[in-house]
Amino acid sequence: MPPPFDLLPFMLQGLGVTLVITLGGSMVALVSAILAGLGRRSDDVIVRWLSGAYIEIFRGASALVLLYWFFFALPVLLDIRVNAILAGIIVLGLNVGAYGAEVVRASIAAVPEGQYRAAKALNLTSWQTMRYVIVPQAVLAMIPPFGNLLIELLKGTALVSVVTVSDLTNRGMLLRDQTHRSLEIFGILLLVYFGLSLILTTGVRWLERRLSRGQDHGKG
Repeated sequence: MPPPFDLLPFMLQGLGVTLVITLGGSMVALVSAILAGLGRRSDDVIVRWLSGAYIEIFRGASALVLLYWFFFALPVLLDIRVNAILAGIIVLGLNVGAYGAEVVRASIAAVPEGQYRAAKALNLTSWQTMRYVIVPQAVLAMIPPFGNLLIELLKGTALVSVVTVSDLTNRGMLLRDQTHRSLEIFGILLLVYFGLSLILTTGVRWLERRLSRGQDHGKG
């Protein structure tokens, strides 16, 4: 296989791990963003405080430091050994979820007040109002920023290479140490990550168009 394509087979062996961490981290981020975002609007002061604490901690701390802490410090503190891939999924998911929580909160807050009054006039409960009236409108506002956060999570998976995970970036670094072909290796990494980001962007735009059909975004 001619250069630089001869490098691809070894490097792409880490692609599956990168995709697993991206998918797993996305699910953790989505769940934590929804729970914390709704928690910030809760009437319970304890729930609001816990949600706020989570958001501030995971937004304020470096994802790399958090990854080191979960993988190296947690076993010492609690005598719990965390799998490197699982640590990457949890840390990246919670880190991105903290940013996503603010997206959830802001998107719900952006729904016109008239929608709440209309739901109350129809005698809907708070749960029914949120489920059938507010959230469907807020979701459309959440999709674009969530798409950006998903891309950030994908790029953040490169961090897991520092805790022995054989992902795409780790494979590239190993190959660089063996061949010293830095230009070709990092060029391939740039193209692969760009291609994956482009696929995610296309998927998010498709989802946004699909969900927006027949919606008036609360302005009707």
